[in-house]
Amino acid sequence: MDYSIYLYIFFSMLSAFALSGINYEKIIRKNRIWETRILVLLLSLIFGYLITKFVLEFI
Repeated sequence: MDYSIYLYIFFSMLSAFALSGINYEKIIRKNRIWETRILVLLLSLIFGYLITKFVLEFI
């Protein structure tokens, strides 16, 4: 069974949860809600991919 898809989803959701704790108001200009959401989405996918690759190589 190929469990890498489940790991991608799990770690992407975990990184999105972790990124939600960051205060983006100091980094992003005001009234840029959609850009901030897209940034968090892309960062969570990138971190999920990198963490999954690390875990799969470690195993």
